[in-house]
Amino acid sequence: MINQALSYLVWLRDHHHEFERLVADRLGAEAAGAVDWSNPRVVCVAGEFTYHDTVAVEEIGRRIDLVSYRVFDDVLTLRLVASVAGNSGAASARTQAPAASNATGAGSVVSVPQQRLEGAPAAVRELFGAVDERLLLPEGAWMEPQQHYLTYRRLQKFASVRVLPRKEVVAVNLKLDPATVVLEEGFTRDVTKIGCLGISGVEVSLRSRADLERAEELIARSIAAS
Repeated sequence: MINQALSYLVWLRDHHHEFERLVADRLGAEAAGAVDWSNPRVVCVAGEFTYHDTVAVEEIGRRIDLVSYRVFDDVLTLRLVASVAGNSGAASARTQAPAASNATGAGSVVSVPQQRLEGAPAAVRELFGAVDERLLLPEGAWMEPQQHYLTYRRLQKFASVRVLPRKEVVAVNLKLDPATVVLEEGFTRDVTKIGCLGISGVEVSLRSRADLERAEELIARSIAAS
């Protein structure tokens, strides 16, 4: 969809006179003359976007907004997932908006999770991408950036994720009763009785894709409960 939208942008840029004639026919010559072609904006709307989509639009460098939607009964909700300013005169700035008030697209609002991800080794970033894809796999799942962590939910929250670049760990908190989990030192721990960022339940420390596979049953259980 992003590629298709960019092809439309190229067509529009190459045929702006036709567009301006259409505007003049519908809205008048004054409106047509006011069209600003300096930095056209592309808006992509989909049920969900992955971490790789948000990275891709940042690298493309055009002015692109990614907006996800959800339908609850007869209510349609829209959420800004990522916004790239795409100023042709400067390097693009990416915004991952934790709240609509920050989702202006005019500048960059960088959250703590994003800062840590950008400063993490390539292997940790790749692992996070795999975790993000797995947590967004269930139907109706989406991610909500918070100030210090990322929340994954359907109707209810089922996971929260923090990137710990110094430890080279992706920490995933799952909504599970620790009494129902065989805890393994260095891999899983009970965080219900300590102050923690994110979901209070079982924290899983992932250091590799093999760890992600080991955690599959726990992840599935937490998702099923949501």
